[in-house]
Amino acid sequence: NNVFTKNKVRNFFYGGSVFFILLFLTLTFDTTRALSKQIPSKNLTSQVAQGKIVWEEDNCIGCHTLLGEGAYYAPELGNVYQRRGGNAGGGTFIKAWLKGMPTNIPGRRQMPQFNFNEKELDALVAFLKWTSEINTTKNWPPNIEG
Repeated sequence: NNVFTKNKVRNFFYGGSVFFILLFLTLTFDTTRALSKQIPSKNLTSQVAQGKIVWEEDNCIGCHTLLGEGAYYAPELGNVYQRRGGNAGGGTFIKAWLKGMPTNIPGRRQMPQFNFNEKELDALVAFLKWTSEINTTKNWPPNIEG
């Protein structure tokens, strides 16, 4: 007697729905809890937020990746602050690099000149410094140079 009645089908549907909703909520809660321990919210300043706005408005992710997300045309920038000197000069390097673009070296991909003002440069550096402190990369990028 393997006949599915309306009651059996309805109970199966509701039971499965409740199970998967509870599973979804549990996984969402666990992910939120784990990420909150890894993201440096204590260093999230208005300057970092302004840097993210500069990042978005100038479509940096159209060429670069950030924490593995974005285009792979140009280097990963999630660790650029640390790999270019950290607190001992990472910000200075990033600002000089942005001011010096394009390099006009034949055969190399060229980054455009965005003509950022000092406030925008400082904000972008603060944003890249903040992203370098996020502990969700799990050894990303695999190559230190991005």
